[in-house]
Amino acid sequence: MEKKDIDWGNLGFGYIKTDYRYVSNFKDGKWDDGEITTDDKVVLSECAGVLQYAQTVFEGLKAYTTEDGRIVTFRPDLNAERLNQSAARLEMPTLPDGRFIDAVEKTIKANAAFVPPYGSGATLYVRPYMFGSNPVIGVKPADEYQFRILVTPVGPYFKGGAKPIVIKVSDFDRAAPHGTGNIKAGLNYAMSLHAIVTAHEEGFAENMYLDAATRTKVEETGGANFLFVTKDGKVVTPKSNSILPSITRRSLIQVARDYLGLEAEEREITLEEVADMAECGLCGTAAVISPVGKINDHGKEICFPSGMEEMGPVTKKLYDTLTGIQMGRIEAPEGWVHEIKL
Repeated sequence: MEKKDIDWGNLGFGYIKTDYRYVSNFKDGKWDDGEITTDDKVVLSECAGVLQYAQTVFEGLKAYTTEDGRIVTFRPDLNAERLNQSAARLEMPTLPDGRFIDAVEKTIKANAAFVPPYGSGATLYVRPYMFGSNPVIGVKPADEYQFRILVTPVGPYFKGGAKPIVIKVSDFDRAAPHGTGNIKAGLNYAMSLHAIVTAHEEGFAENMYLDAATRTKVEETGGANFLFVTKDGKVVTPKSNSILPSITRRSLIQVARDYLGLEAEEREITLEEVADMAECGLCGTAAVISPVGKINDHGKEICFPSGMEEMGPVTKKLYDTLTGIQMGRIEAPEGWVHEIKL
């Protein structure tokens, strides 16, 4: 198979139209068989449920070329599980067993020429999403839905390496204790847009959101979970019912325990104790780990000993080990790496 004529080493993290995408429709209480299509246009009624009441959920994962030339994805079963959890929370139909992974496989296979080569630093970003498609004017769930998958080749999230960023403690609330913060719904990201634009205008890369009830506990950023390393080398991540169960974060916890022999736990973390941490990072699909060098809490700076020049030593080991697993350089736990057989 011949790859597309793309300057893989200079790709940014943005959308590039590829040749094929997957589409399946839910109507009269059931999903159709789905198909691969070349048509990238979505045609909707002006009164579609997604446009009126934001009834949409999505996922994000990547396809990689491994060192031995295989095309793989990373833990897509967890993306399938999370998409169905998100859909159920918004009264949307779940996908039949096996449909998500089958659709991901078909979409990646159809666009195999767009999967960047090993060593380029680039990957194929895979975006499955579902939305209410029929007209809805009263406040209620839609009756019809569309599930689609698009893919696009992307460069590394950080050009020239991951330099530590500076973030701020936000005055906005990301999610209510019994709200939708634990699902991957478009509405959660819409509410973070004003906060992130404000943070950027003030010179910060991201926001740290605190719990809405007490504003004393760390939750997450607009699009990533937090990961901390204590001064005695323990890996800890915030525990809350209103943050997204990040697949990257869950994987890093297991890597810390099983590959690096570190203590790792998920627990409530107060803002007060963050100043005593040795390292801090934001973890998610796009960057794996974004190191944090400083947190600005309304003018008071929390500076991590790992500094502003490079990732902290434990964070770096976590990053190198997980990306090594994803790229096939390090043996993966059973079920983590899913091969796309061409």
